[in-house]
Amino acid sequence: MKTAEKIGVLIVDDHPVIRQGLVGFLETQSSIEVKGTVSSGEAAVEAATRLEPDVVLMDLVMPGMDGVEAIRSIKRLRPEVRVVVVTSFASDDKLFPAIKAGADGYPLKDALPGELVEAVKSVHAGKSALHPAVARRLMYTLSGKNPSSLEEKLTPREVEVLELIACGLSNDEIAQRLIISDKTVKTHVSNILHKLNLAHRTQAALYAIKRRQQFSGEWS
Repeated sequence: MKTAEKIGVLIVDDHPVIRQGLVGFLETQSSIEVKGTVSSGEAAVEAATRLEPDVVLMDLVMPGMDGVEAIRSIKRLRPEVRVVVVTSFASDDKLFPAIKAGADGYPLKDALPGELVEAVKSVHAGKSALHPAVARRLMYTLSGKNPSSLEEKLTPREVEVLELIACGLSNDEIAQRLIISDKTVKTHVSNILHKLNLAHRTQAALYAIKRRQQFSGEWS
């Protein structure tokens, strides 16, 4: 019986802690093999040619050649390589140039580990993999509508926390669901209340429910 070949991954990020974290997690996946790690766009282009990975995990903001230019160069030299952008930015000025350059997936750095693995597998299979916040921005842009003030005020993770608050989950339950600490959840909740000018958690839940109803009405 022939063993399925592993998906070869090249990791590109200028932060050693992030590179180390990605390597440590991906190496636990039986279907993935880390081909190498580099810390710059220039090195990414060279390694993508020399190591012949199937998928490149690409940071966008790096000294020298940034991620967008690196994606453009890699796609020109090896068009068959799939590129997954792993970044903290979901704003249009980062999003659209990366996708236009040829990015196949766009999760964010606060995505759950399992989501990152699924993104690698999806793009390797010829599909796209977009973080929900990124997909919403694309949808609004293509439809000619402006994103709601919520997407402008809150980070993607804060939007997720807000939705879970609306579902009635406690801080402990949210922490378990998102695999983050209770202290981090409390910080997110505090930021949400401050940014949306709300007094307490119940108001935040009602805000999210009302927004969900408005969103469903717009796209039904």
